[in-house]
Amino acid sequence: MNDPTGHPDPGTAVMAAPTGEVVTASTGASPVTPASPAGSPSIARRIGPSDLRVFPIALSGNVFGWTADAPTTTAILDRYAELGGTFIDTADSYAGGRSEIMIGNWMSASRRRHQTTIATKVGKGPDNPGLSARAIHQAVEASLRRLRVDAIDLLYLHIDDDEVPFEETLAAVDDLISDGKVRWFGGSHHTGNRLIEARIAVGVLGVAPMIAVQNHYNLMHRTEYEGDLARVAAQLDLGVMPRFALAGGFLTGKYRSRADVERLRRGGEATRYLTRAGLRTLAALDRVAAETGTSVTTASLAWLLSRPRVVAPVVSVSEPAQLDAVMAAPSTPLSRQQLTELDRVSA
Repeated sequence: MNDPTGHPDPGTAVMAAPTGEVVTASTGASPVTPASPAGSPSIARRIGPSDLRVFPIALSGNVFGWTADAPTTTAILDRYAELGGTFIDTADSYAGGRSEIMIGNWMSASRRRHQTTIATKVGKGPDNPGLSARAIHQAVEASLRRLRVDAIDLLYLHIDDDEVPFEETLAAVDDLISDGKVRWFGGSHHTGNRLIEARIAVGVLGVAPMIAVQNHYNLMHRTEYEGDLARVAAQLDLGVMPRFALAGGFLTGKYRSRADVERLRRGGEATRYLTRAGLRTLAALDRVAAETGTSVTTASLAWLLSRPRVVAPVVSVSEPAQLDAVMAAPSTPLSRQQLTELDRVSA
């Protein structure tokens, strides 16, 4: 039973429902139904009002062709698929297009195109910058060639281009949807007000609406989403795909001091979180991880998956072994007490 605030009772585990809402399973005397395995279709979530149902962790291709060479990229993609992953996120600007090429080569060689939802982004690519109609059409055609697909499942506007009227951008995307080259689209780096402006323009033009938004959101970076975007996402029925879901690696627990950052030669982004508040959050995650028999990484993502409208955090890894903790998050229930504690220390 829920309390008047809408939270489940303290002894209740919170798990992800297929469409992104939260369902509860009592942890009282009755046995709890085991969580679905990673590859089970029942764990999939629907993106907004679309027909896209995806595994609740999106694998980012931002390192493919950059810090991850072709063999490493293939190994990461293979492991992600083995663990039940179905949702790959990239952009035309990642590694100058090499990320899309590597993903396209992998899908062709593994014959997994029909089991994979592909999201890519346009607007930041060096060859077709901006969101004019011409830039969008050329960027999408180039992405289709690199990905070796006939259609992009989810196209993000990678920037908010205020030099181009929304009407022009929206009409261009709608043309691509009508032509069967794009199935659905969403925004990235858009404020709540701009998303509302876009929806108003959609109503005037009679074109396809956004169904998703990708935004910066994690335990260490909450205000941007929870202040404005959460309300707008609910109002517009947008699926939310948080990027920087692990705060540049800080929420994996690997970086507890500046010495850790220097020793591992990574995690420059994590340095900013080496504060009292950040270390308190890690301590709380340590406790939750111990209680659930998982890891700090898993607990961090499980918290994120409990948030309203969140469909699939976008997570990047540098080696296949890192995926095990990441992919365990959708089947890791957190109790109300655990969620409340993480809310409190990270506020």
